[in-house]
Amino acid sequence: MTSENGGLASRMDLLWGRRAQPRRGPKPTLSPERVARAAVGVADTEGLTAVSMQRVAAEFDVTAMALYRHVPGRADLLDLMTDLALGEAPALDTSGGWRPALTDWTHHVYEVFRRHPWIVETTTRVRPTGPYELTWMERPVAALAGTGLTGPEQVDAAVLLLSHVRSQIQYAPVDAASRTPEVADGLAAVLREHADEYPGLVRAAGDGAFGPDDDGGFEFGLRCVLDGIAAIVAGRTGGGGDG
Repeated sequence: MTSENGGLASRMDLLWGRRAQPRRGPKPTLSPERVARAAVGVADTEGLTAVSMQRVAAEFDVTAMALYRHVPGRADLLDLMTDLALGEAPALDTSGGWRPALTDWTHHVYEVFRRHPWIVETTTRVRPTGPYELTWMERPVAALAGTGLTGPEQVDAAVLLLSHVRSQIQYAPVDAASRTPEVADGLAAVLREHADEYPGLVRAAGDGAFGPDDDGGFEFGLRCVLDGIAAIVAGRTGGGGDG
């Protein structure tokens, strides 16, 4: 086993509660969950770059060394806080078919990522998977049972929806900045001056693209992904694809 894999195995043990906690001395006031919860608060208010063992230790008025008894390092801390921020995945109602179930699931994921946008960064690194995250992935895969999709395709469909959420959250600050009156007016002026070069964009802008009421494409993108899945399912089952 390489040292990297050994590190991941140790982090997995901590995530799943398989790592023995200190037993010597009085009952500890800290725990991996308490440390992670404090770290989530720091990330939510100050950003992910502010999260360090020293900064989180300050939340408890202790030294960073006191945290290391419960959380071996920052990588472990990021693992714990990511899973904690994701929280319990809501159950999906599949009585109406897989499509409304996956629609609800994607909206739930979107809301979690909106509350904790730093999850975009912590979930795009090499890391072990925690119990909450695994349950989140279980929900859509289970909803796709009986659709004719293979197991790998069911997982890929869930990952594709997750990637759509991630891209929307990642792009949101840039998108919001581009919709300020100053930027919008500047773009409108450029399009007017060069209308012959950008007729497609001029037409789209006239229909409301780039405006304050444009939702950034989240719902449209979601429909496109689900339509694509439905087309494949229909080809496998010979039905409408959404059941």
